[in-house]
Amino acid sequence: MAIAVYPGSFDPVTLGHIDIIERTARMIDWVIVGVLKNYSKTPLFSVEERVNMIQDITSHLKNVEVRSFDGLLVDFVHECKADMIVRGLRAVTDFEYELQMAQTNRVIASDVDTIFLTTNLKYSYLSSSVVKEIAVYGGDISGFLHPDIASRVREKIGN
Repeated sequence: MAIAVYPGSFDPVTLGHIDIIERTARMIDWVIVGVLKNYSKTPLFSVEERVNMIQDITSHLKNVEVRSFDGLLVDFVHECKADMIVRGLRAVTDFEYELQMAQTNRVIASDVDTIFLTTNLKYSYLSSSVVKEIAVYGGDISGFLHPDIASRVREKIGN
């Protein structure tokens, strides 16, 4: 059985993230969405909130599991007994960074491969940071997030 880890901070999870999760779930037997506990950032949502939100909006995908992690990604991949890491690419600039990370992970753990999925063009500009900034200034975020997530973002920000 092929197992993939799709890691990220997902703060908040966007329609672009959901697109990658759904596409990966069609190709891979078991997908683990790894929600990173990033201590260097101040997230809008706690890691538990992010895990719960992703579980809620991916509940229709029977081969998707959502877990939190901290530490090295390759250690989490091994813990999950996964074969690969999945990363989404929006632009060429993403590729440069993601290639460097994939090569570094490969040196650390030669048994772990990374596969890249190009983002659907309608989400190629989308990032969690952009969504949060739009929300802070009262802009419409409904085209970027699942409706349940959009309402949680507006509630958290106070709009």
